[in-house]
Amino acid sequence: MTAWTESSPDPPERIAIVLVPGFSLMAYASTLEPLRAANRIAEAELYAWTTWSLGGGPMRASNEVQVLTEVLDPAVDPVPDLVVVCAGLGGERHRDRRLEAALRLLARRGARMAAVSTGSFLLARAGLLEGYRCTVHWEYIEAFERAFPQLEVVRGLYVIDRDRLTCAGGTAPIDLMLELLRRRHGPELAARVTDEFVYGRGREADEPQRLAPAFRHRIHHPALVRAVEIMERNLERPLSTAAVARRTGLSARQLERLFKKHVGRSPARFYLDLRLERARRLLRGSTLSVTEVAFACGFETVSHFARCYRARFGLRPSEERREAATAAVAAP
Repeated sequence: MTAWTESSPDPPERIAIVLVPGFSLMAYASTLEPLRAANRIAEAELYAWTTWSLGGGPMRASNEVQVLTEVLDPAVDPVPDLVVVCAGLGGERHRDRRLEAALRLLARRGARMAAVSTGSFLLARAGLLEGYRCTVHWEYIEAFERAFPQLEVVRGLYVIDRDRLTCAGGTAPIDLMLELLRRRHGPELAARVTDEFVYGRGREADEPQRLAPAFRHRIHHPALVRAVEIMERNLERPLSTAAVARRTGLSARQLERLFKKHVGRSPARFYLDLRLERARRLLRGSTLSVTEVAFACGFETVSHFARCYRARFGLRPSEERREAATAAVAAP
């Protein structure tokens, strides 16, 4: 008998995964598969799980794959040990008071509550993250902070704060579940699961979600990397090219030459694209008005913002907003 089966609970730990329309199949699989692998490696039922949705039946993921679910039952006995809300595209806009009430009831009955990807929006709307540290997928962090300014948002891969667990989504749920495996059954089983997935080392909770600017933008010159970091920290109140250059220890002309050589764009064009990409995230993932998005991305007038946005993405900001709203409600 192995160390983890000797110490395993009887009955197994019960996990309920709640899916909402447009959920991330990657996040769902990354949550579930470590549990399956742990059972297989341990040759014991360490974990038992069920997949819920509010109405039951097939639930469509953001990639159109459907997963069969059972009807969410907040009065189920025994109550799950852990309830994981798994969302994805449109999760930031998903609002259902019946679901929020069900989640609150499960929490009152003693279930630990978790969220992956944009599931953090649903827990926050249900009032279940008040007083807790939490995280959400990097693409939605700004929208989440604006929607819930009272919450303490962390930019790491996942957060375990007492009986609340939140996770960035994508493959980050693997890291979260590996940590839960380590805590409950020891590092040897967690390492075996990691090896089974050809996953390399499991990442720590506070590791950054995004790649460093050098990798994201494929730049390696130290001054350019520093310039991009400065730009990314000053999107709401953009600096002049001369001001960015001074902070990197270069002249404006030197910075211009470096950007043209290594990036193929002027620093001003590159900076504008960063601001427009942020605007696109906010239009798609927040309830801010077009005017508020424009000012949040450093544009002094809405008309200038609209012209730049259309030149970059081929549609007006208001059209972007409508398309995002339509996509959010397209799944049944």
